[in-house]
Amino acid sequence: MSYNVKTLAVAGAMAAAFTAHFAAPAAAQQTEKCYGVSMAGQNECQAGPGTTCAGTSKVDYQGNAWKMVPAGTCESMSLPEGRMGSLTPLERDLPA
Repeated sequence: MSYNVKTLAVAGAMAAAFTAHFAAPAAAQQTEKCYGVSMAGQNECQAGPGTTCAGTSKVDYQGNAWKMVPAGTCESMSLPEGRMGSLTPLERDLPA
C-alpha cells in the first residue's frame, strides 16, 4: 500500500471517529422525559415514591413513571382510554 493511500485511510478513520464522538450528544439532546407513557416495569429511572430506579413502575401508564421519548412527541402521544403523556408527573394510575 502506498504512503498516500495509508494517509488517506488514517485520515478517513479519524474523521469518522470525530463525527461519531460529536454526533452522539446531539442525538441525546433530542429526547425528553415523558410521564405516564411507560408500561409496567419499563420506566426509566425512579418512578416516584416507593420506587428506586428503572423497571420499578407497578402499573401501565403510571403517572409518576417516565420514559425518554423523541423531543416534541410526549404530549401528542395517543394512549389507550384517552390518556396523554405529560412533561410533568401526573396523579393518575398510581399503584395502590
